[in-house]
Formats: sequence, structure tokens, C-alpha cells
Amino acid sequence: MTNPSLVMVIVEDQRQQQFLYRFLVNSGIHPRKIDIRQSIAGRGSAKQWVCSQFAQSAEACRRRNSNAATSLLVMMDADQLSVAKCSGDLDAALAAANQAKFDPARDSIARLIPKWSIETWILYLSSDGAAKSPVSEDEPYKDSKSEEQWSALIPQAVKTLFAWTRQAEVRPTNLLDSLQRALQEIPRALPVGR
Repeated sequence: MTNPSLVMVIVEDQRQQQFLYRFLVNSGIHPRKIDIRQSIAGRGSAKQWVCSQFAQSAEACRRRNSNAATSLLVMMDADQLSVAKCSGDLDAALAAANQAKFDPARDSIARLIPKWSIETWILYLSSDGAAKSPVSEDEPYKDSKSEEQWSALIPQAVKTLFAWTRQAEVRPTNLLDSLQRALQEIPRALPVGR
């Protein structure tokens, strides 16, 4: 896969936006080729907004892909729900909008769903020696640090994720389940490899 001419991104909040923007730039995507849409705080459920935007954006991605390489990354926090439930909600959004089912073999779409929140991934990915990290998907970490502290951890977290998308052998054996799933999703939307 070559670099897409456009990467569409749907996120719930600013931290997800920071994380994915940095990851895409690290992956060689030019900033002008990144179109990020973020839920507006205080306007209802961000998770529901992401689902509704997913259906519209999936249609646009599929249509545009017939002429120019286009990818879609969608991120939503699972919070207390399971990652499978959130993935099912995205599938249901496609069905409700009369869109074709998600086809992993055809669609250049990555559904990134951290258990609890993106902060779980950031903490895990930025820890020294993530293989020994005590980070668990069984508890939320969102309120454990200040905005500035979280922002300071993002560069290292992105660097680690980028490396793991390029070299599977450097990944720890105790990967978080939701992160393992994301590492399987990302190659559908972005060129990966050594």
C-alpha cells in the first residue's frame, strides 16, 4: 500500500486527536493530507457522535477510494464497555445508514478502540519497558495525570506505536488486548512494514 492522498480521522476528544495526528505524521503522512473531525464537548455523547460520523465518513472514504487512495481512522474510547461492543456499534451505524458492511479485505478503514480510554494506551506505550508495564485494561487512568502530563507522554507513546507497526518482533508478549487489535487494524489504513 502506498501513502494515502487523504487520511480522514474521527475522534472523540483533543487527546485522541493529538495522539493520532502525531502518529500519522510519524508514519509519513503530510499534515495537509490529514482531515480530523472531533466531537464538540458538551454536545451529547461523543461515542454516539463518532458512530454517526463513521457511517458518513466510511461512505465518503469508499467513494473517494475509487479515484484516489483514501483511508479512514476512527477512534472511540470503550470506557466501561467491551471493545467488541463498540466495534459492533460502529457496524450498526453502517447498517442504520444503509451502508455496506465493513469489509476488512476491501475497506481501508482502521477502527481504534482503546479499553477505557486513549490514556490507557498512552500510559502503556510510553512506559519504560512496556513489557513490564503494570498498566491494565481493567481500570481507568484518564484522571490520573494533568493535561500537561498526558501531552508530555504522547510523543514517546506514538514513537513506540510507530515502531510496533513496523516490526512485530519488537512488541511485548503482554500487549493490551485493545492495542493488539489496533495493531491488526492499522495496516488496512496505512502502509506499514520495515
